[in-house]
Amino acid sequence: MDIDTFYEKIGNNIKRIREERHLTQDALAEKSGISQDYLGKIEVCINRPGLKTIYKLATALEIEPYELLKF
Repeated sequence: MDIDTFYEKIGNNIKRIREERHLTQDALAEKSGISQDYLGKIEVCINRPGLKTIYKLATALEIEPYELLKF
């Protein structure tokens, strides 16, 4: 797996879990302390989140961070 695919899968997991929890991008961004623009770009693999951001998103989604890396 190349690095682009790796980040694409993370973005897909974030979006899937966010939608399963019936959260908008705005709601998840606010809950995690990042901007909606940044979150949107993570979900479509324009931006690559660091570990701190992955942790914030996982916490806001009420999951363990490793769940965003399961693929």
